Amino acid sequence: MAHPKAPTLWDRSREIAVAAILDTALRLFAEQGYDATTMAEIAKEAGISQRSLFRYFGSKEDLVCGDQDGLGRLLKDTVEAQPPDVSAWDALRAGFETIMVARHTPERVLRIATLIFSTPSLRARYVEKRLRWQADLVPAIESRMGIADAPAPDPRAPAVIAATFACADTATELWVRSGGRADVAALFDEAISAVRT
Repeated sequence: MAHPKAPTLWDRSREIAVAAILDTALRLFAEQGYDATTMAEIAKEAGISQRSLFRYFGSKEDLVCGDQDGLGRLLKDTVEAQPPDVSAWDALRAGFETIMVARHTPERVLRIATLIFSTPSLRARYVEKRLRWQADLVPAIESRMGIADAPAPDPRAPAVIAATFACADTATELWVRSGGRADVAALFDEAISAVRT
């Protein structure tokens, strides 16, 4: 089995720069509001040129939402990697656990989630990306549920996926409202339990 390549010095430097820029942007968004904060202000406050900022992030939304395509792939890969005897619900839970801590500290995730849930344009982009994630997960969940060859249209796998996403969003929103004091994993489990009863 091939081992993942160790990050290079350039990779580590880029990660540090991205984290510093993101923290600067999140501070400005909290102080001034997302819509009122410009990329020029973020670049100036971060001590870099606008051109450099756009090399790291293509847009202001990318600053907050990050690499959603990469997170979607990580979610799918995690779900697919679960042992065959793991239920569709538990495989999806494992995927959500992985992506919650994949790129940021819990504190930064809370700041990002707070911004997304309180900014309509960011929330719309968040929902749009997650709908794509759901569609990408259908084959893996159909296979796990033993219905991969069912005649189309079969609503079972999309329904389980949509319900799981709704539970994740509900748990995250309640976690944000609690200021991060609640246990987001416990909220997620409670929501899933309510849906499955």
